[in-house]
Amino acid sequence: MTTENSSSPLVLVTGASKGIGRAIALDAAKAGYDIAIHYGRDQKGAQETLKAVQDLGQKGHLISFDIADREACRLVLEADIREHGVYYGIVLNAGIARDNAFPALEDEDWDQVIHTNLDGFYNILKPLVMPLVRTRKPGRIITLSSLSGVAGNRGQVNYSASKAGLIGATKALALELAKRQITVNCVAPGVIETQMIEDISQEEIKKMVPLRRFGHPEEVAATVTFLLSKGAGYITRQVISVNGGMI
Repeated sequence: MTTENSSSPLVLVTGASKGIGRAIALDAAKAGYDIAIHYGRDQKGAQETLKAVQDLGQKGHLISFDIADREACRLVLEADIREHGVYYGIVLNAGIARDNAFPALEDEDWDQVIHTNLDGFYNILKPLVMPLVRTRKPGRIITLSSLSGVAGNRGQVNYSASKAGLIGATKALALELAKRQITVNCVAPGVIETQMIEDISQEEIKKMVPLRRFGHPEEVAATVTFLLSKGAGYITRQVISVNGGMI
């Protein structure tokens, strides 16, 4: 582990104020990365993540914008890389869900999920890819899809569409950036113990998981941290499922 005064590769983690995003930020910090901690509205949670990163001996700073707001993404990210330097790693974790059976979906449910989860890919990466390319150094881009994006899920047509779109975008961008030694991969979690599953019938869902349990945020984070590592330099254009064997 590096000390807080030394120079470490900088990794941006979106949606890092809680849940999987916080777990990713902390696991990456344990591995010696400095962390740009993004949040949308939960500043208190982001500050808690920041303190935990600093307690691990790594540098961290907060960055806030709505991932669905293209201009805000561009302005804030460009300012951040001017101040802190180009990110070595970019982890696109932030997203939303608005679940309902398809006939009951409101137009707003569809639009918000697509514009946030899928447009967010473009909004964040568009201002960041060329600065990364210009460093002429290896880099890492990791997107977070979902079991729903790989296999579909009832009540989540909008969410499944956005997460499946992320997989396609990830694979295409991987081809474009491969010759630059910038890897682009996707991690697709299954049912993970976070606030998002509090309202579901947990025992019934567990019966569908071959491992007969939910995943932990730290297990998703460990996969992301591996993909950030030098040892993962020959892995690109892949979707890695972390779902207890559900597919």
